[in-house]
Amino acid sequence: MLTARTVAIHHVRAALRGAERAGVDVVPLLDRSGIAAPLLEAERARVSVDQFARLVKELWVVLDDEFIGFGPARSKVGTFAMMCHATVHCSRDLAGALRRAAEFYALFPSGPHFRVVVDGAGGDAGRGGRGGGGGNGTSSVRVEFDDVDEDPDHFRAETLLIVAHRFSGWLIRRRIPLRRVELAYSAPPHALEYDLLFGAPCVFDAPATALVFDAALLSEPVLQDEAGIAAFLRRAPQDVLSRIDYGSTTAARVRRLVGQSFPGALPTEAEVAERLSVSPQTLRRQLAAEGTSFQHIRDQMRRDHAIAALAEGRTPIERISEQLGFSEPSAFHRAFKRWTGATPRAYQPGA
Repeated sequence: MLTARTVAIHHVRAALRGAERAGVDVVPLLDRSGIAAPLLEAERARVSVDQFARLVKELWVVLDDEFIGFGPARSKVGTFAMMCHATVHCSRDLAGALRRAAEFYALFPSGPHFRVVVDGAGGDAGRGGRGGGGGNGTSSVRVEFDDVDEDPDHFRAETLLIVAHRFSGWLIRRRIPLRRVELAYSAPPHALEYDLLFGAPCVFDAPATALVFDAALLSEPVLQDEAGIAAFLRRAPQDVLSRIDYGSTTAARVRRLVGQSFPGALPTEAEVAERLSVSPQTLRRQLAAEGTSFQHIRDQMRRDHAIAALAEGRTPIERISEQLGFSEPSAFHRAFKRWTGATPRAYQPGA
């Protein structure tokens, strides 16, 4: 099975910026989301996907803004749902759906404004263009911003890229492997989180912000219907946040292999290297080039499982320690403190 994912406290703080600018007291929102306010001050803290999803829903309600204060204007709750209906019912393929979505959001000052450019084909599937067919090149969904200076955390850019990626895959009912992600800003302090978000190489200081994937996918048919829309919206934003689209990086492939046996007996570095048809030395070099290591990935996955289990509040700490392979609870406590900067009890409900 695949282990749970968690969200860095950076993203929690970033998500709250819009509400704070609007003068909203965010402490009650955190309480209703099951997030302990003191965790905001712990640099290594993380929250479960369910907790973060509840926080986003709270922000939607209190601000009546699907961009939770990060757009040039408010995008009223329900706008995204109408876009889903406009794309699913009026589009035959992914290119048409993305073009329709671009035309829909172009009607609003809050945007987002984006287009689909087919590299080497001279086509443009967004903003009224006619491109977006097949071909052997790559296609990129370019999300353009007029207000990047108002978003120093890059939360809006990251969120829109994630939603565009997951929404596109949902439309055609298949995973969309990303070749790379282009970002029109310098690498932020939390750049190591990007492999967890996108599972693809990231290029910073690029001319534009874009997702890059195979152009042939644009001709894939739209396979969703009214029932699919209802289920998608009912589960939002959990599905978008928790869905793991393993990509092309070595770290992403290692996470997939480790996750298949998680949280039981985890494979060793040598076993994973063999599965990937490389030597352990080559695996270490490849992971080092991506700024990580096998032990770091293994600890990330154990940390995330522990945080999710603690937040649910149904599994005793001793049992979680046993599940993760620790010889005794005290060893788990020490590791958890090293991973998050806090004790396991700080993550339990009502802590």
